Amino acid sequence: VQLQAFGGGLVQAGGSLRLSCAASGIIFSIKTMGWYRQPPGKQRELVASITTTHNTNYADSVVGRFTISRDNTKNTVYLQMNSLKPEDTAVYYCTILRSNYWGQGTLVTVSS
Repeated sequence: VQLQAFGGGLVQAGGSLRLSCAASGIIFSIKTMGWYRQPPGKQRELVASITTTHNTNYADSVVGRFTISRDNTKNTVYLQMNSLKPEDTAVYYCTILRSNYWGQGTLVTVSS
């Protein structure tokens, strides 16, 4: 199983980024996928998740700003991040929920 995350970078506050995570080695369509993040010096936290039927859940801190989506034809899950804030700065990881499979992480830095 491989999860490869892309799309991180440096952005100014108020800007947008779109993260992608491509999965291989699994039957992607039957997995609930999620994005976690780990801010500097803090614990990893769940940002958003999406089920096989496209039901979504979000951390309170990102509601209305982030959107998780998936394309089962491309085995890919996305995280659209708008209105970014400096406190969104973190390494973002994609994962198959309730598994030990994690992507390598992609760094998002939001400058004020």
